[in-house]
Amino acid sequence: MTIPTYLPYYVLTGSVGIITAILIGLHNGLVKADWPTHDRVFVVRTTAIVLIGWFAIAIILAVLGAYHAESDRIPTIQYGIFVPILVGGFLIWGSPFVRRVIDAVPQQWIVGVQAYRALGVIFLILYATGRLPGLFAWPAGLGDVLVGVLAPVVALAYLRLPHENANLVFLWNIFGLVDLVVAVSTGVLTSPSPVQLFAFDQPNELITVFPLVLIPVFLVPVSVLLHLISLSKLNEPSPQSQSE
Repeated sequence: MTIPTYLPYYVLTGSVGIITAILIGLHNGLVKADWPTHDRVFVVRTTAIVLIGWFAIAIILAVLGAYHAESDRIPTIQYGIFVPILVGGFLIWGSPFVRRVIDAVPQQWIVGVQAYRALGVIFLILYATGRLPGLFAWPAGLGDVLVGVLAPVVALAYLRLPHENANLVFLWNIFGLVDLVVAVSTGVLTSPSPVQLFAFDQPNELITVFPLVLIPVFLVPVSVLLHLISLSKLNEPSPQSQSE
């Protein structure tokens, strides 16, 4: 298995850019919500530590081969995907302080920041060069690109008419979550393992090693949590979530 020389730069640079965008959006949201400087700095700093620490751990585990798929071994990648989602989901619905932070960040930003999903075009590029099976690359790549392209469109529509376009935000979130479920499912079913069902002639091994594995074990959970945050704001609207 040959890893393209450009792939580490693509994945690492994209991930750092996404972390930066999240932190900038969080800071701006708290500023507009008139949070005290001390509280704002604490929230942004804590979020930065969590995201950067999580990303660093994901890199270390990926480099050590913790998620590398083998035909005779039960997959381990599911732990990297679902543990952060479960922890994040608990905080979203179980922590009053996290709820306050979420309420302070505008809905349109939470939606719009996922324009980064268009970076999923890398799956189609890797398929075209014979490094990923089509059963995984086509739905994962096209789905991500569509979610990413629609993100700023839906965000702008909500900004202009929040009440009228709340259903649009809901549908976009559901589509984004379905896209991730399909990507993860086809990724598992085409990767070498005892549960592999497809792509035996071209196993999806690349998605289980560094650097591409950082997408399912870091960027997928980040995206899922952003979708859940957006949906939670639709269910519990607040004055700040309607602000620009």
